Amino acid sequence: MRDKVCLITGGNSGIGKAAAIQLAQLGIKVIIGCRNEERGSAALKEIKDKSKNEHVELLLIDLSSQTSIKKAVNAFKSKHKVLDILIHNAADFDISRKTPQFSKEDVETVWATNHIGPVLLTELLMDELRQSEQGRIITVSSQGLIMHPFLKVDLEDPELRERKYSVEKAYYQSKLAQVMYTYWLSEKLKDTPVTVNCIRVTNVKIDIDRYPDISGVMKRMYSVKSRFSISPEKMAETYTYLATSPEVEHVTGKYFNEKRETVSSSNYSQNQDDIREVMGMTMKYIRV
Repeated sequence: MRDKVCLITGGNSGIGKAAAIQLAQLGIKVIIGCRNEERGSAALKEIKDKSKNEHVELLLIDLSSQTSIKKAVNAFKSKHKVLDILIHNAADFDISRKTPQFSKEDVETVWATNHIGPVLLTELLMDELRQSEQGRIITVSSQGLIMHPFLKVDLEDPELRERKYSVEKAYYQSKLAQVMYTYWLSEKLKDTPVTVNCIRVTNVKIDIDRYPDISGVMKRMYSVKSRFSISPEKMAETYTYLATSPEVEHVTGKYFNEKRETVSSSNYSQNQDDIREVMGMTMKYIRV
């Protein structure tokens, strides 16, 4: 593992940071992608201290900005020729948000960060992933999709510009798109050593202090929810398993839960015609 290189976005907090610590403890060279340099630097120190691994790096990247992604990729390529593990952990899901926010490139930030950004980042790092003996791409979705079995990606308005905005709608649509991207990309790479799998993240304890503007009702709701949630460290074990275990070396195009079991997604998300339509629309956003 000591020669392996892993890039994990959103590696400065929550599950991402927990996974970064676990992977670094195995001797992997871990690069954490983070938007904020101050928070990223603090996380970098903590990961090094807890893992006893000095081979941890910070990569500044804003997944909502294609300009930022391209700059980050250039910085990565200036130091690394191979990428063994790419984990798309970063996500935009501010539960206090009432109105849409847009990136500097005028794309709704949940759609940009959670779906478009990971697709572009993967495309730009594909050559480095192919240089690995066995590259692994891990996307991240949500167990909350179970509550939306008939959800579809709006091909005409994926940014919710013409509909009443809800951050929950935006989030679950983006995570549905990531599941479909996983199936699409795994098929595209089926004749290569690169595998692509998706993790269905369950309820994980969150720091409610990160959302000072939410209502008292929502605070109480999340307080109750946390009683039935697992720790970020426990959820991160599935990340680490899919990133490193020889058991899944040749497994691709699968959807895993927090127990490392393969699970099924909605019928819509598995339909090949729908997958092609979603990815066709997605690629219109990509500026390589």
